[in-house]
Amino acid sequence: MHKIINILVKNEIIDERKLEAFIEKYTEEKLSILNLIKVRIINEEEMEKTLLQEIRLQNIEINDLEGIPGIDTTALLKRMAKELDIEYMEVNESDIDFKLVKRLPLKQLVRYNALPLYMEDNEVTVAFSNPADYEAKGAVERFFRGKMMRIVLVRKEIIQQVLNQLNRVEKVEEFSESIKEDLEHGGTENITKTDESPAVLQLIELILATAIEKGTSDIHIEATENHCLVRYRIDGMLQEIFRMEKNIFSPLASRMKLLSNLDIAEKRKPQDGRFTQIVKGHIFDFRVSTLPTMFGESIVMRILDKSKALVQLEDAGMNPISYKKFIKGIHAPYGIVLVTGPTGSGKTTTLYGALNEIINVKDKTITVEDPVEYQMEGIQQVQINENAGLTFPAALRSILRQDPDKIMIGEIRDQETLRIAIQAALTGHLVLSTLHTNSAIAAIGRILDMGIEEYLISGALIAIQGQRLVRKICQSCKEEVQPDSTVLEDLAVHLPKNPKFYKGKGCAVCGGSGYAGREMISEVLTVSETLSTMIANGATKEQLTEQANKEGFFSMFKDGIQKAMQGKTTIEEVVRVARS
Repeated sequence: MHKIINILVKNEIIDERKLEAFIEKYTEEKLSILNLIKVRIINEEEMEKTLLQEIRLQNIEINDLEGIPGIDTTALLKRMAKELDIEYMEVNESDIDFKLVKRLPLKQLVRYNALPLYMEDNEVTVAFSNPADYEAKGAVERFFRGKMMRIVLVRKEIIQQVLNQLNRVEKVEEFSESIKEDLEHGGTENITKTDESPAVLQLIELILATAIEKGTSDIHIEATENHCLVRYRIDGMLQEIFRMEKNIFSPLASRMKLLSNLDIAEKRKPQDGRFTQIVKGHIFDFRVSTLPTMFGESIVMRILDKSKALVQLEDAGMNPISYKKFIKGIHAPYGIVLVTGPTGSGKTTTLYGALNEIINVKDKTITVEDPVEYQMEGIQQVQINENAGLTFPAALRSILRQDPDKIMIGEIRDQETLRIAIQAALTGHLVLSTLHTNSAIAAIGRILDMGIEEYLISGALIAIQGQRLVRKICQSCKEEVQPDSTVLEDLAVHLPKNPKFYKGKGCAVCGGSGYAGREMISEVLTVSETLSTMIANGATKEQLTEQANKEGFFSMFKDGIQKAMQGKTTIEEVVRVARS
C-alpha cells in the first residue's frame, strides 16, 4: 500500500501536505487508500488514470493492487479494455476450447501470457494479459493464418492458472507413460527400488508441489474400478485434479508407502505413517493413512505446514472483540482455556498460535499430542503411543510430575483426560486444549455430559473459543450481488439498512467455485464471576446465553455476517457454516 501511496504522491494525485495533516490527525494506523478517498484527499478518477499509466509503464502490476481497500482492480481492467477498444473477460474453464489450445506450443503461450479461447467461423478469440504487447500478438497470430484474431483482456493470473494446469496434465501423461514402460520391463519390483523408475518419484513430486501451490489441506489418492484418481481438499471441498489409468495406482501406492515407512506388501489392513519433504524450498510434514477398498486402497495425506506453527494470533483472522478476550484468557496464571469447533476448523493452528503468544523461557511448557503436528522450540512435546501404554491420561499424570507451568493437550477425548486437565487447572497450571462442540457455550453442556461436576467446571474454566473456517471470495472474480429476499428477511435482525454483499462469479483462478482461501470466524466466551456462579448452580444453556449476551458476547454468526458485509465471504457461506 505504501508503494502505491508514494506513486500517487509522485504523480501529484495526493497532496503531500494534506497527507501529513491526515497522519497527524488520524495516526499512521488509519492510513489507507480507502480512508484517503473518504476524506477526499484522493480523487478516484485521477487515481485510476495514474495507476493504469503505471501499469502500462510496467512500474507496477495489477497483482500489486489486489486486496488494497479502495482500489477495484476489476474496474481498472475494464477501464483499460475500454481505452484499448477491446472486451474484458472473466474466463472460466467452460469458456475454453482445450483442443484449440493444444494446437499451439505451450512454451510459447507461457512466454506471451496468451490463451486461445475458442474459434467461431473464421474468427479466433485469444486472451492476453497485456494487449499492448505487439510481439505477443504477432507471434500468436502466425499460428492462425487465414483467421481473424479477436483480442480480449483477461487477468494474468487466470491465464497462468490455466496454462500451469495444462502443463501439469502434460507432465502427468508423460510420467504415466514412463511408469507403464517400467512395469512392462521389470514389474512392480523395479518401481519400489530407490534407484529405479524416476518417473514415479517425479509424479509424486508433481502431486505434492501442485497440492502446496493450490493451498491443499489433504491429498486423496484413490483406486476406482477403471482409474487412479488424485483429489485435493481445497478450502474444505474436494476437487479432482488428475485422472490416470488404473495400473498407475499400484506403483504410486507402493512408493508412497515406502516414503512413509509402511509395509508395501500389506494391502488388507489400514496403516498410518508420515514423512517429511522439502517442497519449493519449504519443509512440510505429510501424515499418511491407507485404507483397503473394493478396488485397491485409499491413500490420504494430511499436509502439515511447519510455518503455520509460527502463526501470530493477530494474523489468524480473529475479530478484534474475540482477539482481546482470547489474549486475556491465555495470559491468565492458571485455569483452562478451550478451543472448540468441528474437525478441520483450525483449532490446532489456534492452539499453536496461543503457545507462540505465551511462550516464555521462565516457564516450562509441555504439550501432549496425537500426533505432534508441528515441532516448536522452547517447549517439550510428548507424542501419544497407545501401543506402548502412553495414553492421554497416562501422559498427563507424568507431565504433572515434571513441574510444568503451562500444558497444552491436543484434544480432550474422554472423561479421564478432562478430569485430569481440570484438576491441573485448579492446582495452579494453565491448560490449553480443544473440544469438539458446535459453539463456545455448548462446550459447558458437553463437559457436563462427560460427567464433570458443575463446581469443578465453574472453578477451572477461564475462556472458551468457538471457531469455524469460511471460504473467502475469490478476488479475481468478485462482484457485488443482491442476495435472495428470503435470506435477507431471515437475517434482518442481524443486518443494518441497505447492506452490501458480494460473491465470486467463478473463474480459472478459483476453479469456477467463486472462492479462494479460507477465513476464521470466531467467538470467545469469557467465564465471568456471574457466569461461573450460574454454572455452579446448574444454569441452563439458554440462561447462560442470555447472561453472556448481557456481558457483550459476540457470536461467530455475527462475526460471519460482518465479514460477509466487508466482502471477505458470502452470506450463503456464513449460513452454511455457522447457522445453528
